[in-house]
Amino acid sequence: MSAESNSAVGEQSSAKPKKAAKGSTIKSESRLAMVRRARRINRELAEVYPYAHPELDFRNPFELLVATVLSAQTTDLRVNQTTPALFAKYPTPEDMAAAVPEELEAVIRPTGFFRAKAKSLIGLSTALRDRFDGEVPGRLADLVTLPGVGRKTANVVLGNAFGVAGLTVDTHFGRLVRRWKWTEQEDPEKVEAEIAAIFPKSEWTMLSHRVIFHGRRICHSRKPACGACPIAHLCPSYGEGETDPEKARKLLKYEMGGYPGQRLSPPADYPGKPAPPLGAA
Repeated sequence: MSAESNSAVGEQSSAKPKKAAKGSTIKSESRLAMVRRARRINRELAEVYPYAHPELDFRNPFELLVATVLSAQTTDLRVNQTTPALFAKYPTPEDMAAAVPEELEAVIRPTGFFRAKAKSLIGLSTALRDRFDGEVPGRLADLVTLPGVGRKTANVVLGNAFGVAGLTVDTHFGRLVRRWKWTEQEDPEKVEAEIAAIFPKSEWTMLSHRVIFHGRRICHSRKPACGACPIAHLCPSYGEGETDPEKARKLLKYEMGGYPGQRLSPPADYPGKPAPPLGAA
């Protein structure tokens, strides 16, 4: 990690954010004003997280697809700690399609719900082998026909393995866009449609990374670190979490708090520490 990167993270963590204006009447905000505020949040998040990236380790579309399926109901960290052994044993769709279920289950057990996930992995691998010549398709319509693959997973794969723009509406993304009053929708597909109407398509993939990064590091579900948030001045929900700057800084996670990230093999420009392998102290 460079001294410059360390300095940048330290500045982000210690900067005192502006408070949201008192008496803010978000209910009367026009759609145009909301869109302008949303796009400004995106621009400012791009400055805070210029290194935002998918937090699953992968080397090819198949590995990203499998890792994303495994990430349901667990952390990306636990998936990343599990997949090295998984891909060493089953490096291709053909290998995974031929897996003995009990043996596959044993490898992915740390990710939870391992029986259901093993069934999906064998099913999607079989479909890739039989219907797509062993290759992960680069179209949404094809990806969602695979067992265990929905729009969220498909958009992750398309955006990060194929460069096809897409919005990843996971729990963090949905929570934050509602907290920021960009939408009131709860259904992921409706959220995706409404947010897609706010931003140009070219921004969708990176917007997803930035929002998810922010949700994992600062704007937490139960206790957001409002007092350490660099976009607090743009947030209509400021005050839902800890507003004292010192207390809020103690809530920061991953590189913002000086801790390892979720990837064992992060991108070269990531300013934090790599995560430890499974079983490491």
